[in-house]
Amino acid sequence: MQIYRVDMTEGKVTTEEVKEGYAVLGGRGLTSQIIADEVDPTCHPLGANNKLVIAPGLLSGTNAPSSGRLSVGTKSPLTGTIKESNAGGTASQKLAKLGIKAIIVEGQPKNGEFYTLKVSKDGIELKDASSLLGQRNYDLGNTMRGEYGDSVCVVSVGPAGEYKLTAASIAVTDGEGRPVRHCGRGGTGAVMGSKGIKVIVIDDADAPGVSVKDKEGFKAAAKDFSKMLLDHPVCGQGLPTYGTAVLINILNEAGGLPTKNFRSGRYDGADKISGEAMFDRINERKGNPTHGCHPGCVMRCSQVYNDKDGNYLTAGFEYETIWAFGAHCTIDDLDAIATLDRLCDDIGLDTIEMGVTIGVAMEAGIIPFGDADGAIDLLQQVGEGKPLGRILGNGASFTGKAYGVTRVPTVKDQSIPAYDPRAVKGVGVTYATTTMGADHTAGYSVTANILKVGGHVDPLSKEGQVDLSRNLQIATAAVDSTGLCLFVAFAVLDKPKALPRVVDMLNAQYGLSLTVDDVSELGKAILNTEREFNKAAGFNNSHDRLPEFFKEELPPHGTTFDLTDEELDELYNF
Repeated sequence: MQIYRVDMTEGKVTTEEVKEGYAVLGGRGLTSQIIADEVDPTCHPLGANNKLVIAPGLLSGTNAPSSGRLSVGTKSPLTGTIKESNAGGTASQKLAKLGIKAIIVEGQPKNGEFYTLKVSKDGIELKDASSLLGQRNYDLGNTMRGEYGDSVCVVSVGPAGEYKLTAASIAVTDGEGRPVRHCGRGGTGAVMGSKGIKVIVIDDADAPGVSVKDKEGFKAAAKDFSKMLLDHPVCGQGLPTYGTAVLINILNEAGGLPTKNFRSGRYDGADKISGEAMFDRINERKGNPTHGCHPGCVMRCSQVYNDKDGNYLTAGFEYETIWAFGAHCTIDDLDAIATLDRLCDDIGLDTIEMGVTIGVAMEAGIIPFGDADGAIDLLQQVGEGKPLGRILGNGASFTGKAYGVTRVPTVKDQSIPAYDPRAVKGVGVTYATTTMGADHTAGYSVTANILKVGGHVDPLSKEGQVDLSRNLQIATAAVDSTGLCLFVAFAVLDKPKALPRVVDMLNAQYGLSLTVDDVSELGKAILNTEREFNKAAGFNNSHDRLPEFFKEELPPHGTTFDLTDEELDELYNF
């Protein structure tokens, strides 16, 4: 495998052999290590000295189930911290099959030009993309497939990335060519835009494929692991049927569904926007409630959502998106939320960041809570680059400062997702302490707090939450390096033989002799690398805190986020 280095200042592409220390790294492990090795932590995230690193996971491109996650690493313009954001879609598998370990993009075009990166078995070619500027992601994908063929993967930024807005995402197309899988969090799309890259086209025609040293051993381990996923009630039943939106009613019942900018843990309109309601509507309109975001995914938690006339509207309609524009903004119209999701995909925006931002805009009185048409208009203003749109497109913290709002649910300037930390305290620890800014996926304690997967830790008590979050953050850093979807964690936590089979796949593919303990050590090493980068960038324990309004009591339980600063500071004691 090779690493490609794209120098945007000089307009040239070079290849280099994989360093010895990088050979056993992939995904997040590799992106974070390269950023730590090559980027000055004090640099401006949108300047020439930042870099964008794109890397497939260690297992991507193989027949390992649900192993198509792509990692993008950089210094975040939203948080100022190191950032890894990952997405499904077909990019990771295609890059791995082309023998690409990573693509490192550095420098900036001298005169602000934009380019297309064409990636194929012949290498990487830079092409002028000036004619593509202003195109949104859906039209852009159609343009690229018209030029390069229907089978290519398109990785792109919409107008938000061109404008370098810090809520901008990087869109990755799914198997049907829709730009619905996003490296959403942290403003990675703004960095891609700052590098002068409008679109990356990945064509794996005649690719050499992924080499596996022990093919029979790998096949056996992959088959066993796939069966474990399918046999698990969450991975094999809940997610394929209702998607991640199955959590709407579950969190609402638990009193942990943040409502009206985190004023309550219950939303009266939850039934109207639930996974069950979405399932019924999709079937009524002849959409597809069970869809894989990339080939080989056995959990298939994505879906295709049609409008009232039976025409395609959006896909990959996630719980966090439905919550952000739904309960958080008190909008109970599922079609309106789907339209907002479609707009974010098209403009190239993180749905969590934008949903929370719209809630802050409602808090500021720009539009009233519950105003679906007003929310749609605000997103359109972001896509059009209007002055208010430019404010909103830079996220919730920026918007709160612009309008003097103090009730702004962010950590390190990144919006807090769909679980109230007063009712799901383990995830509150994760929000506060993760190296990435508020991010539920960094240590998804909802598993033990709410779903009773991998044991049970009382979500309303602070006891055991630091240990739970720490262990999950370590495990997640390792999983993010494999290319496996985070949702495999449900089976890994409940089935003692699942993680050893992941290790068996890695050993069979690379000819290694890793143990389960080595996986844990990898996770710890990644977190330490990321934390050291953040320290050098000026972050310390005082930044590992939630906003002060989380000391207010949360209905219906009347709980507060009561972990002390000292307890939060114990998380990184490994």
